[in-house]
Amino acid sequence: MVPFLLTFPAQWALSKWRGGGPWIHRLNRFWSTFSIALWGMPVEVVREVPGPPPRPCVYVCNHGSYVDIMLLFRTITGFLNMMGKASLARTPLWGPIFGSVYITVDRNSAVSRGRALIAARRALAAGQSIAIFPEGRISPTPGAALLPFQDGAFQIAIEAGVPLVPVCMPLNHMFMPDVAGSLRVRYHRLKIVFHRPILTAGLTAADVPALKAQVFGLIEGDFLPEGAVKPGPSTWKKPG
Repeated sequence: MVPFLLTFPAQWALSKWRGGGPWIHRLNRFWSTFSIALWGMPVEVVREVPGPPPRPCVYVCNHGSYVDIMLLFRTITGFLNMMGKASLARTPLWGPIFGSVYITVDRNSAVSRGRALIAARRALAAGQSIAIFPEGRISPTPGAALLPFQDGAFQIAIEAGVPLVPVCMPLNHMFMPDVAGSLRVRYHRLKIVFHRPILTAGLTAADVPALKAQVFGLIEGDFLPEGAVKPGPSTWKKPG
């Protein structure tokens, strides 16, 4: 909490300024990076393609811990727009700031989902990359199995014609498990895998199921124990 509290006055002030979003994100990256360093957690970053992915793009990430967002902030350079659940905007102190900078969505509300999709399209059109958790919530079996993916992230990437980057964080739940009513941490290394960007130019809504299955397989494949043989890369291509 200390790094966040140190930056909170500046974040609160910037949240009142219409152009303060990128500056707030810089502060979020700072306190996320500083917090992980204070915990002393070694972080392994694996990139199938050297260097940062093209911008803008849609990062599709598994969700297994409350530390997921912090690890994304630490490892993705530049301004990263997040799509998070609406309840995040109601958390004390950070919630209103998160809601003023990033995209929030109530997945039980069709109106909220529609507004979030519009906001995501505008962000991509402005050159901002977006990170989305297609499971919609933290998986009850993190690091072992994914919840079914929702279509939104894939529809957004196809409509905008931007690359889609599968991201897996297979160990975050070992460090900060999702335990109802409490916040627990334990010493465990962290790992984040950035897969090769998947181009969406030329794809249509009809390709969403196959694209979703491809990304699901890539991310869940990273849950295999170290040393296990992973399946080869997907050879799925747009029909025709």
